[in-house]
Amino acid sequence: MPPGGSLNSKMGGKRAEKPLQTLLRLFRYYKNSVGLLIFALLSIIAYSAATTATYYMMDPLVAVLEDGVSADMAKYIALLIAMAALYLIAVVTNYLLNRLMLSISARVLCAVRKEMFEKMQSLPISFFDGHTHGELMSYFTNDTDAIRELLQNSFTQMLISVTSLIAYIGMMIYLSIPLFLIIICMGICIFYVMRVVGGRSRRNFVRQQRVVAGVNGYIEEMMEGQKVVKVFNHEEAARAAFNVQNEELCHVATNANTYANIVGPLMNNLSHIFYAITCTVGVLLAAPVPGQPFLLEGTWFAQHQEFLVVDHSDLTISIVQGSICHLQKFPGKHCCICCSDEGTVTLVRVEEQNGMLIETDRRTGHWAWKRDGELIPMRGDVRFTDVDFSYDGKKQVLEDVTLYAHPGEKIAFVGSTGAGKTTITNLINRFYDIADGTITYDGIPIREIKKSALRSSLGMVLQDTHLFSGTVMENIRYGRLDATDEECIEAAKIANADFFISHLPDGYQTELVADGANLSQGQRQLLAIARAAVSDPPVLILDEATSSIDTRTEKHIEKGMDALMKGRTVFVIAHRLSTVRNSDCIMVLEHGRIIERGSHEDLLRQRGKYYELCTGTSELS
Repeated sequence: MPPGGSLNSKMGGKRAEKPLQTLLRLFRYYKNSVGLLIFALLSIIAYSAATTATYYMMDPLVAVLEDGVSADMAKYIALLIAMAALYLIAVVTNYLLNRLMLSISARVLCAVRKEMFEKMQSLPISFFDGHTHGELMSYFTNDTDAIRELLQNSFTQMLISVTSLIAYIGMMIYLSIPLFLIIICMGICIFYVMRVVGGRSRRNFVRQQRVVAGVNGYIEEMMEGQKVVKVFNHEEAARAAFNVQNEELCHVATNANTYANIVGPLMNNLSHIFYAITCTVGVLLAAPVPGQPFLLEGTWFAQHQEFLVVDHSDLTISIVQGSICHLQKFPGKHCCICCSDEGTVTLVRVEEQNGMLIETDRRTGHWAWKRDGELIPMRGDVRFTDVDFSYDGKKQVLEDVTLYAHPGEKIAFVGSTGAGKTTITNLINRFYDIADGTITYDGIPIREIKKSALRSSLGMVLQDTHLFSGTVMENIRYGRLDATDEECIEAAKIANADFFISHLPDGYQTELVADGANLSQGQRQLLAIARAAVSDPPVLILDEATSSIDTRTEKHIEKGMDALMKGRTVFVIAHRLSTVRNSDCIMVLEHGRIIERGSHEDLLRQRGKYYELCTGTSELS
C-alpha cells in the first residue's frame, strides 16, 4: 500500500462516509461559537436581501431618467439615497460576515487541532506502525488548512449563494413567470454541466491529496535518513524515487486544476447564451414588465448558481481533504479507544494503618490497585499464560508462551532477532492486545487495568532513545513530572550520567535539540536510564538498555543499575550475555516459543541453545 493511501483504504476497506455526513459531523465544532454563527447567518440574509433589492430598484431609476430628472428630482434623489443605503448595508454586512467567519474558523481549527492531538495520544501503536510520520503531519498541515478554507470561504460563499438564489427566484417570479421558466431551464442545464465537470475535478482532487501525503511521507523519511543516504551514496536513487512521486503529483494536480479552472469560462459562456435567449424571448413575448431588472436578476442568478456549483465542489474537496474526520473514528484492530477496552482498575497511593491499606493523597512510596472498591497491593507479580500473538493476524510472533515473574525477580530474555523478546515487553505495556491467553499483573488481567495506571507502574528503557526539545533536567523529569531537581540529579547519578551532564555548557539546564543531536548515542541512552530511575516503578523493562554504551561504561554503571533494579521485578532483553548472567531466570526464545528456561548455571548444565551461545558454538543472529 502506498504511504499516501487514504485512511479509508487502511481501515479494512470500509466505505467513506458521504460529504454531507462529514459536514454535519464538523458542525459539532461550532458548539462554542453558536452566537457568532447566528450573527453570521443574519449578516448573510441581510447581505443577500440588500443586493437583490438594488437590482429591483434599477427599473424605477431608469424610468425616472427616461422621463427626465428635472420632472421628478425628489424621487430621483430618494432612489439614489435608497440605493446608496442598500449598498452600504451590503458592504457592512459583507465585512461583518467575513470577520465573524474568520473568528469562527479560528476557534473551530483550534478545537480540531486539539482533538486531533488528543486522538493521536490515544491511538494504539499499531496505528503509527502503519503510517509514515510525513503522512500524519499532513493531517495537521494540509488537511487542517483545507478545513480552514472550507469554514472561512467555501461554506460562507455557499450560504450566500443559496440565500441569494432564493431571493432572486422570488423576485423573478414576481417580475415575469414566463421568463422565469426560461431561467429555470437554463439553471437545470448549467447544473447538469457543472455536476459532470465538478465530479471529475473532485475525483482528481481526492487523488491529489493522497499523492501529497505520500510525497510528504517520502520527504520526511529522506530528511531523517540523510546520513544513511550519504554513507551509501544513495543520493541519485533517492532523487530518482522522489522525481517519480513528484511527477505523479504534478500530473494529478494538473488534471484536478484543469477541470476546476474550466468551470468559470464554461459558466460565463453559458450565461451569455442564456442571456441572449432571455432577451430574444422577452421581445417576442412583448413582456409587459420592464426587462432591465429581470435581466440583471437573471444574470446574477446564473452567477450565483455558478458560485453554488463551484463552492459545492470546493466544499466537497475540502471535506475529503479534512482527514480529521476519518482520524477521529479510526477503529484499528488493536485499538484502545473503546471504553470497554480501556479497563476500570486504577492505581492509587496507599498507607498502612492498623494492618489495613488506606487510600491517601500523600506521597508514601506505596501503591495499590483499586478494583471495585477493593485495594490490592501492587507488588509487581507478572504472569503470561498460554499467550498467542500476531501483529498482522497471519504470522504468529508468540505461540503458547507461559512465564511468570515473582515480585523482585530479574527475568532475562535471549534469542535471535525476531524471536519475540521485545514483543513480550510490548504486551506487558499493552501496546498491543493478545489474541489468546491471559496476562495478569498482581493477579489482575491487564485488560481490566486502565492503560494510564498500567503504564505508570512500569519503567521502560528502550534501545531507540527519544529525547524531547527542552533541557536535560526536563528530559529526566519526563519519567515523573512531579520529581524534584534533587531527585532528577540522584537518578542521573544512579545512571552514571551526572559526570557528562556536569561537563555540558549549562549542565542540567543545557537545551537539547533535534532529538538530542548534540549528545552521543551513549549519552542519550544514559539519560533514558535516568528517566526510568526517577519514575521509581515496581516493574522495570530494559530493552537493550546498554546496547549503545561501551563495556567500560557499562561496568561503571553496573552498581547503579543494581541499585535501580533492587526490589523491583525486572525484564531484561540483551544480546550481551554478560548482562543477563545474574538473572533469577533466563528464557531462551526461538520462533516465538520458549525453548529453555532456568538460571545461568542451570542452562549451562542443560548444554542446550544457551550453552552453545555462551561457549561460542552458536551466535545470536
